[in-house]
Amino acid sequence: MATMTKKKLISTISQDQGIHPNHVRNVVQNFLDAMTDALAKGDRLEFRDFGVLQVVERKPKIGRNPKNASVPIHIPARRAVKFTPGKKMRRLIENSKKPTA
Repeated sequence: MATMTKKKLISTISQDQGIHPNHVRNVVQNFLDAMTDALAKGDRLEFRDFGVLQVVERKPKIGRNPKNASVPIHIPARRAVKFTPGKKMRRLIENSKKPTA
């Protein structure tokens, strides 16, 4: 299993579409900036067949330190980004081969 970095994504799109990497880099960065700004405002992002990104409120909870489980740790409420895959992505992932260890 490999990691797809922004650099690899730019290279892949550039080669597939025959577009100069600098143009692709600008588009990818603008896309990421627009997504970040929208999520920071609390907007929900929906990309059909890909999935939904939305900000959710995580409730405060009590955690435990694995090294000293007798001492409870207060974990405050926070906002987090939640991703829910779309139907097409879910199907592709379910039908893909599992990586071997």
